[in-house]
Amino acid sequence: MNLTSLRCSTEHMRAPLADATRLQLLATLPDWQVEGIELVKTFKFANYHEVMAFVNALAWIAHQEDHHPDLSVHYNRVVVRFSSHDAGALTLNDFICAAKAEALTQRTTA
Repeated sequence: MNLTSLRCSTEHMRAPLADATRLQLLATLPDWQVEGIELVKTFKFANYHEVMAFVNALAWIAHQEDHHPDLSVHYNRVVVRFSSHDAGALTLNDFICAAKAEALTQRTTA
């Protein structure tokens, strides 16, 4: 499944992922981890300028998808946490947005 080609939806919010599906999707996202009901990754950058460029690009994606992460912004790293709080579990929306964040870094570091 190509997660970056999908869009977040309210329909996905009504369907918490089964453990097997969650593990399968997690395997496609390097260095992402499940912490409770959150999908989490720390992205590392060379400097604050790169951090802010990433944060701004991710904010635009989150706005387009209407699915917003919790962010911890530091000098050379950003901790990204996606969660479908309303569902009380991880949903496909979390994995779609994580994949889009991952793709964003692939374009900027390649």
